[in-house]
Amino acid sequence: MNATGRITEVRKLLDAARQEGLRVGFVPTMGALHEGHRSLMRRARASNGFVVVNIFVNPTQFNATADLAAYPRTFADDLEACAAEGVDLVFHPDESEIYPRPPSTRVLVEGVTSSMEGERRPGHFAGVALVVAKLFNIVGPCTAYFGEKDAQQLRVVRRMVEDLDFPVDVVGCPTVRDADGLALSSRNARLKPDDRQRALALVAAFREIERLVADGERGAAALTAAGRNVLERAALDQIDYLEIVDPDTLEGLERVDGQALVCGAVWVGDVRLIDNVLIDETKEH
Repeated sequence: MNATGRITEVRKLLDAARQEGLRVGFVPTMGALHEGHRSLMRRARASNGFVVVNIFVNPTQFNATADLAAYPRTFADDLEACAAEGVDLVFHPDESEIYPRPPSTRVLVEGVTSSMEGERRPGHFAGVALVVAKLFNIVGPCTAYFGEKDAQQLRVVRRMVEDLDFPVDVVGCPTVRDADGLALSSRNARLKPDDRQRALALVAAFREIERLVADGERGAAALTAAGRNVLERAALDQIDYLEIVDPDTLEGLERVDGQALVCGAVWVGDVRLIDNVLIDETKEH
């Protein structure tokens, strides 16, 4: 496995792989790799001849310097995980390699960024779109793999790729959860034991909404109220949002007729967690 922090070296190695006729699979990450990331690597490995993983904690997508500073960095363990999953190349640039000077260019994806994370974290998706656009330009034609846990981010990236004609196929991969249902996240490592139990309230809220839909409730307001009631009983530190939206446009729904995406964000201690679940009232229960 090769590892480099230099853009020129990445392009050299990927050009050589393509000259050999190999398809490139790309997994962009911020490190602190867990089983969710490894599932993306396995998906990429199964479908491509050459797999590159990016590890870069992108400062432009953080709203608070304290959150950026607290983000876990486990580079040695990350390299071991990549090697174990058969990754061919790890691209681990430092900030000066990606942003040699403060960027003057902004990448704004409208519509799908107007609610939820976009509303609560101003500038977040501009930072995400900018770094992903840079990474796609560095890596070149590829199939890129993203986790569905970050549902809004996935839709932002897909819309950017469509609008700007990047030669990239974007693949969403299922959320990986612990046995208790908590979605895997690099931030979970910061949860204290008691806080982790409280964090399960978000999963419980989703399950309550799913139960009500299965029982015939279709009103989004009633479903959301029931889910918030579960969250409020858990004495979370803050509930940022719990919303039922269209899976494609992310616009709020009044009724659940067909598929709907239930998205939530909560604070547990000083850790902010997001999660979502896709429900389909047309399926047999």
